[in-house]
Amino acid sequence: MYDFIAIEGNIGAGKTSLSTKIAQQFDARLILEQFEDNAFLPKFYRDPEKYAFPLELSFLASRYQQLKEQLSNKDLFKTFTISDYYIFKSLIFAKKTLQEDELKLYTRLFNIINSTLPKPDLLVYLFVEVPRLKRNIISRGREYEQDIAHEYLERIQSGYFDFIKQQTDQRILILDVNNIDFVHSESDYDKILEIIMQEYPVGIQRMEVK
Repeated sequence: MYDFIAIEGNIGAGKTSLSTKIAQQFDARLILEQFEDNAFLPKFYRDPEKYAFPLELSFLASRYQQLKEQLSNKDLFKTFTISDYYIFKSLIFAKKTLQEDELKLYTRLFNIINSTLPKPDLLVYLFVEVPRLKRNIISRGREYEQDIAHEYLERIQSGYFDFIKQQTDQRILILDVNNIDFVHSESDYDKILEIIMQEYPVGIQRMEVK
């Protein structure tokens, strides 16, 4: 059993839903990203160029504070920890939103912060095609997300894959979940859970869940 599992994926991939279901089933400690309190997020979607830098800095600070607090204190009454994000997503989004000079400064800050946090024992990436991501985003009804551009989701998706390919010292599981609905189907949830709970060597594993 892994001590720390991080579930990652693009906007609308189902990270929070899956993490929550697993945590409830196994009585695990659950870490959920606190993005709805970010005052810059609606402004960013309206004017990305103006608000990208303060948005990414505020996310980085919030994610670091939350992960540092949660991961530094082991809960003896929980079986393991599962999170619906990990800190490296900060750099992925920043690379797609920031200007070159902003990104240089941001990367320096990120590297300092990242070096102080433990890595997940297993990183799970939920791969969902952009058209389905858009449907998921629309159906969950967050007003500030409704105008997210198809091209923006494509850039974030490519950013994740570029980053993952460079990670040679982690257990990474890429799951194609385009053909299942683990949120509403218990049998589909059982399929993905069985895959996640297996033991994997260090490296990148790719699987399609059917």
